[in-house]
Amino acid sequence: MTLGDSFALAYRTVKGNKLRTGITVAIIAFGIMALIGIITAIQAMDKSIRESFSAMGANAFSIRFKETTVRFGGGPPRQATVKNQKGRKQKNSNLNKYILKEDGEYFKKVYDFPAQVSMYRRGPGNLEVRYADKKTNPVVTLWGGDENYLSVNNFTIDEGRGLNNLDVHSGRNVCIIGVNVATKLFPDHPEKCIDKIIRVGSVPYRVVGLLKAKGSSGMLRQDDVIITSYNSASRLANNAPSYIIGIAVNNVNQIDAAAGEATATFRAVRKLQPNEADNFVIEKSDKVAEQLLSLLSGVTGSAGAIGLITLIGAAIGLMNIMLVAVNERTKEVGLIKAIGGKKKNVRQQFLFESMIISLLGALFGIILGVAVGNSVAILLKTGFVVPWGWVILGILICSFVGLLAGLYPAIKASKLNPIEALRYE
Repeated sequence: MTLGDSFALAYRTVKGNKLRTGITVAIIAFGIMALIGIITAIQAMDKSIRESFSAMGANAFSIRFKETTVRFGGGPPRQATVKNQKGRKQKNSNLNKYILKEDGEYFKKVYDFPAQVSMYRRGPGNLEVRYADKKTNPVVTLWGGDENYLSVNNFTIDEGRGLNNLDVHSGRNVCIIGVNVATKLFPDHPEKCIDKIIRVGSVPYRVVGLLKAKGSSGMLRQDDVIITSYNSASRLANNAPSYIIGIAVNNVNQIDAAAGEATATFRAVRKLQPNEADNFVIEKSDKVAEQLLSLLSGVTGSAGAIGLITLIGAAIGLMNIMLVAVNERTKEVGLIKAIGGKKKNVRQQFLFESMIISLLGALFGIILGVAVGNSVAILLKTGFVVPWGWVILGILICSFVGLLAGLYPAIKASKLNPIEALRYE
């Protein structure tokens, strides 16, 4: 009896027990689907985050009054902590001091480094913008910036112009709109938005510029924006209380030097004593991305635990089914031995059966998992994602599960006495 004969006999047995095989395959498939599905979704989110934040520019950083925090769920946000530096002390009166308009304007005036500097603030979010009988969904965010806001934040003008000094200092109601806003309000010809009067809430704004598409995703909606001057945005309700100072250098290798100069300059703006710690933070453009990715790495571990627990249950079920198969086919084992089959032939047959069932579960589980995970990729507008490393790992795990679950039943079957097996009722 050759190895091929053992495999063919095992395949026919698996094929002949459709209900038993189907149930066992489904148990294993759901375990692999949970693992591969969650990992695929996480990789899609990872890709979306990296694409979104790479568009923000690797040569820029910002000065904020405290750290940007990221949280999932409904718990309170983690409070930023300011670390003491070189023995400097932190006064309670220095904590949570907003960056005021005067601070930003003075910093722009005295910052002496070959870089572009912009001050801006976040305006109200979830806005509905109207033009004639057209309106956007309530997902638009307004930002108040200056003449350098677009270049520092890596935006590009497609039609019209950007903000100039007169727009900023006069605070007149002019704005630049993102491509998603223009498409909603001017569906036939978005480029014809220039010089049109739109309404943000009840406030009229004249459109002076249209931005090139920057790539909105499920993580960041960078094309659902309206940009006006910070003096104009200040007249609206629900503005962020603190300004942000953005700095973009010409060469990414200059970031550390520029950040050091910015720290020293802004300490002087804040009138901090040499022994006092900073009451502001320097954040690079990828800082929030790193926080999100660190959270996703924890979810990956949880996904692995879920899949492992499910597969342990599947292994126990598969072993139980193989033991039942040994009892049901005792006469068959006796016949194989009576015609010259050896112990290893019996072991091979039962191990092949266990492996076939397990690998079928892996195949269906991987297909379902990739399909479920890529539904998230579609929502996030990323490309098709296949976690090849985890797919290979899933196949190896299922092979191990099949081998482990079939080993004891195979050994038990191979030890049956052929005479007693043939007489078994």
